[in-house]
Parts: sequence; structure tokens; C-alpha cells
Amino acid sequence: MKPSGIKAIDVHGHIGTYKGAMQKPSLIADKMMSGSYATVVKRAMLANTQITIVSHLKALLPRFHGNPIHGNKILFNEIRNYPQLMMWVVVNPLQPDTYKQAKEMLKSHKCAGIKIHPEEHGYPIKKYGMKIFEFAEENNAVVETHSGEKNSMPEDFLKFANDFPTVKLIVSHLGCGWDRCFTHQINTIAKSKHGNIYTDTSSAMSIFSGLLEYAVSEIGAEHILYGTDTPLYFAPMQRSRIDNADINSKAKEMILCTNALRLFKLGANNENNWTRHNFSRAEKHI
Repeated sequence: MKPSGIKAIDVHGHIGTYKGAMQKPSLIADKMMSGSYATVVKRAMLANTQITIVSHLKALLPRFHGNPIHGNKILFNEIRNYPQLMMWVVVNPLQPDTYKQAKEMLKSHKCAGIKIHPEEHGYPIKKYGMKIFEFAEENNAVVETHSGEKNSMPEDFLKFANDFPTVKLIVSHLGCGWDRCFTHQINTIAKSKHGNIYTDTSSAMSIFSGLLEYAVSEIGAEHILYGTDTPLYFAPMQRSRIDNADINSKAKEMILCTNALRLFKLGANNENNWTRHNFSRAEKHI
């Protein structure tokens, strides 16, 4: 089944080689969940996706041993060659130099914001959230985070989002919960004081029957973004779940595209706003 005519923006993707964080690492599984720039772009095309926002897996994996400085630099230097891609710069509060690097990379139109991953980097958001949100506020940066596990429960972000109303937060992986509760992200968004919390569909749980529809009924489509976790998941499959959801066409368009256009201030009528390669001479040497 072909995707609908809506050109999507995928806010949650990755580039690079997967290094198993599973209990029993598998070389075969790692290979399946890895993806080059060409692989990610090809799958995005199959899903009628115009832009995919990616982080480098080297910045996150293997668990507790990712190298954000190196992974961010590799991605930043390569992504200018791919008009279909933008990047998340990964910040790890246990590595203070990542803040300095992120501050410079955020100046580029190819950088959508900062990504954090309390689980892979091994810290509780309760302890380090204040510093992260202070940095995001100072640099006018959207924050995208893994959520649903013990170090990154969506509810633990609520205080920070309420205390920093100008910071836009994406608690990723709709339906993800270590306790098998599928509504953590939904409940957190519903309790937000300022409407500055979003979730995305980059979870295997999001394809469960009824979950996306329930989320739309509870928090509205305006708080849900299209994300695939590509190449870990097969992007056209994630796209199909939304195209065939039991929600109206306006809600589908909001999830697939218009919410991201608004959140990242991408001009809906000016494609160059998100494809231009606006790198200064100084940025090329980061």
C-alpha cells in the first residue's frame, strides 16, 4: 500500500552502526538495525518523507560507552551532503564538553535541536534535568529525549517542562514504558501547564491497535509527531500505521507534517528553509 500524498517530516531517526544494548547482543540483530545515510534516505523515500532528523548511533552506543563528541562531529560534517536530512546534536551531561559542542552546532540550520538519552548514557533525568533545560532555554533549542524507562520516565520531565515554558520537549516513543503501561507519555502531556510537551510515534508500541487513536482523543493530534526510529524500525511500516489510523485527515496531516513545521519553524511554503546548507566557515571546523 502506497503512503498518502502528505510529505512527512520524521523527527526521530538515526545514522550509523547499531551496537547492541540488548541483554544478549547479536551481530545479526546489530546489522539489521544499522543504517547508512543512503539506507535511511531510501527508506524515507518509500515512506514519502521529505526530511528525517537523525542522531548518530556512535553518540549513543554501546550503552554507557557512546562517544557523543565524535558521533556529533561525524554527522555534522556529513549531513550537509544530504538535503533530506537534519540532525540532533547529542548532549550527555556526564560529558560537559558536549554542551560546548552543541552550542556551536545549534547555530546551523541543519541542526534541529538537542537529543538526550538518559538510559544509554546512564544518568537519572531527575538529577541532571535542570542543567539540560537551562542550556536548552539559553540556546532556544528543542529537546528530544528517549522516554519510558527508569532513568527517563515522562513524568520525571514534567517539572522541568513546567519550570521552563519556552523549552519545547519531545518525550519520544509513544507507548513505551518499562512497566508495560502504554500511557506514560500521554498522561504527562495532559498534565503539562504550558503545552510545551510532545511525543512521537517512534515506538513499536505505537503500532498497537488503538493506541494512536487513544492518544489523539486524550491530548489532541497537535502534541504528536511522526517518528520512526529508522533504521532500527522499517520506516514505511511506521508511516502506514498513521496513514491507516482511525483518525481524521487533518489529524494525520498534523502528525505527519504540520506539527513539525511549526515546532522547528520550517516555512511550509519555502522548501529551502529546511534544505539549505547554511554553514559558516567557522562551523566547518567544529
